[in-house]
Amino acid sequence: MKVWQVVGYKNSGKTTLIEKWIQLAVQAGYKVGAVKHHGHGGLPETGQTSTDSNRHLRAGALAAAVEGGGMLQLHAIHPEWTLSKILHMYSLFSLDFVLIEGYKDEPYPKIIMIRTPSDWEQLGHLQNIIGVIAWQKDFVPFDIPYPLFSLDNEQTYLQWVMNEVEKAR
Repeated sequence: MKVWQVVGYKNSGKTTLIEKWIQLAVQAGYKVGAVKHHGHGGLPETGQTSTDSNRHLRAGALAAAVEGGGMLQLHAIHPEWTLSKILHMYSLFSLDFVLIEGYKDEPYPKIIMIRTPSDWEQLGHLQNIIGVIAWQKDFVPFDIPYPLFSLDNEQTYLQWVMNEVEKAR
């Protein structure tokens, strides 16, 4: 099962990218799962129809979860839900791939969403970066060794992520 990450800070476009990526992949016949890290401390909200994991489900994900404060929102309480435990559980769903929102320090191939210059300063050192989507391209050095996309050029970066999916098939 292939895994990709989308990382960035609050309101950088992570959930929207994953939502659109899921929609395209499902239309192409893929079975997709999604995991969101609730990075704001405490337990994830329950019963909310507008949560990011609900957006992932509505986009077509066969499995979607959010983890925070020891709660994996499949309403299963465990002292600690590591990403590896969640992905192990997801392996039971026969998914083609999983998209992870957050978990910045995990080693999976990742796309970084950059909203401000300080976002690049804090995220540009992460391992396994495969692409960057920036609100303004001048926030990111032009000599980076992976593709750099403008947030406004949605069609181009969505085609690129689907090409990455096809290459991993």
